[in-house]
Amino acid sequence: MATGMAAGVAARSAAVSMLNAVLGERQMLSDLPEPDLAPPERARALRLAEEVLRRVEPADRLLGAHLRKPPPLPVLNALRLAVVEMALGAAPHGAVNAAVAVVRQSGRTTGHLAGLANAVLRRIDPAALAAQPVQKLPRWLRQPMVHAFGRETVAAIETVQSVAPPLDLTLRQGAAAPAGEVLPTGSLRLTHPGQISALPGYAEGGWWVQDAAAALPARLIAPLPGERILDLCAAPGGKTMQLAAAGAEVTALDISGPRMARLQDNLARTGLAATLITADALAWAPAAPFDAILLDAPCSATGTIRRHPDLPFVKDGSEIAPLVALQARLIDRALGWLKPGGRLVFATCSLLPEEGEAQLAAALDRHPGLRAEPADLPGLPLGTRTEGQGLRLRPDLWADRGGMDGFFLARLRKTA
Repeated sequence: MATGMAAGVAARSAAVSMLNAVLGERQMLSDLPEPDLAPPERARALRLAEEVLRRVEPADRLLGAHLRKPPPLPVLNALRLAVVEMALGAAPHGAVNAAVAVVRQSGRTTGHLAGLANAVLRRIDPAALAAQPVQKLPRWLRQPMVHAFGRETVAAIETVQSVAPPLDLTLRQGAAAPAGEVLPTGSLRLTHPGQISALPGYAEGGWWVQDAAAALPARLIAPLPGERILDLCAAPGGKTMQLAAAGAEVTALDISGPRMARLQDNLARTGLAATLITADALAWAPAAPFDAILLDAPCSATGTIRRHPDLPFVKDGSEIAPLVALQARLIDRALGWLKPGGRLVFATCSLLPEEGEAQLAAALDRHPGLRAEPADLPGLPLGTRTEGQGLRLRPDLWADRGGMDGFFLARLRKTA
């Protein structure tokens, strides 16, 4: 069995490998194979990598004062990791010794730089990291956000994204749940959850993990018992479970087989039922129209950076235009599957207006028989309602509570 130090080095080494993949190869953390570690150490490695990704710029400012030139990426990432760990309260000697061990084990081309790592890290003042400005969003994303929301709001968003977010749960009525803060919109927020599967109510299927903002589209659709509702682009299934728990007859459709397998597992744990279809929504068609459709459309996911800090380093904005075109096609297709008088909730976890406010305006222009309804939900922070009857949620809302994901929501009614 590995000693505590050996296990700690293994987790840190795995974290550095993750950082190398994100910062060197532009791979998302979710696409990487799981490291060969025990579950607690695997979770630790991921948490460490995410903490570094939230602070790459501040850490580099500190390190730059002690480096004549940047070392190879694996060494630089080991240094970044040690700086961030120390700033978060890790014992300096342990973080430094572990970083030196990681560099020494990193290979023949970089192992000789272990002495450099030791010398640099022992000159770092960990407290100085907190005094550094928070990491900025990349220009391709920051510029349109400043135009839409203003510099002060974008700076507030960046501040929220610099800190690991709390965990939100969606609860089934009457189910056992862990102790936490009940948010005004009904989600339960946990600040230090620990192991998810060990929390009260998990085994009984009394709740599922779902950001407070992500729980709102299903609430906006206002499902009624017995209604036929399509959850389009459904996996991994948080919204499907919300609709099913409300008594709706749910069809969940998604193009991804592996993600639909996760949805099936989630339904099995919670004891909820839905009809699952793995298909391309642009090629599939239902046998009969639906009372309501929830379309949480594929998007840039720029509203989820507080939970996915790797995203700004992997994406460059080139995918936005194709996604906007796909969203429009999905809206048009979904409208054709609605009964007269039926309702469509359109949602994207994006902070970009072209994936939200502009998409809503374009849909209304294309479809004269369509109208937007007021998106009224209880408990929302002030300033979320837009002029076009949509909802604009941002990470800086509820900043004192840990923020929320960025989302755009709108409810559309197909006239009879």
